[in-house]
Amino acid sequence: MTSSILVLNGPNLNLLGKRQPEIYGHATLDDVAELCRTAAGDVAVDIKQSNHEGQLVDWIHEARESAQGIVINAGAYTHTSIAILDALNAFEGPVIEVHISNVHRRESFRHHSYISARADGVIVGLGINGYAAAVRHIRDLIPTD
Repeated sequence: MTSSILVLNGPNLNLLGKRQPEIYGHATLDDVAELCRTAAGDVAVDIKQSNHEGQLVDWIHEARESAQGIVINAGAYTHTSIAILDALNAFEGPVIEVHISNVHRRESFRHHSYISARADGVIVGLGINGYAAAVRHIRDLIPTD
């Protein structure tokens, strides 16, 4: 298996750069992709976004056979999806949860994350640079043969 990292983005992240820039900044999802590919170095990065919970679950299932680690910003599903948690629990590699904003300084419903119960690390409030930190961390965990 070729070394790879799956970067998953949940609902509304396709609107990065357009939606609430005072919270999420002006960077786009394409900017996130470029940042992740640079941070990954020689490791392949597969970047996906869906507004549909089931699609995210399917991609996590597929990652069991194709990825050494997952970086996930599940958006609002972070706070609601036991299905995504269950899928992540079936994945054997490292999982890093990322949030662009500091969710702990926002509405109280954003303070709970189902994904954190599985995540090996959580990065909040670093803007899109949190993705790069997560990708670098997983890249460093992948054995080099």
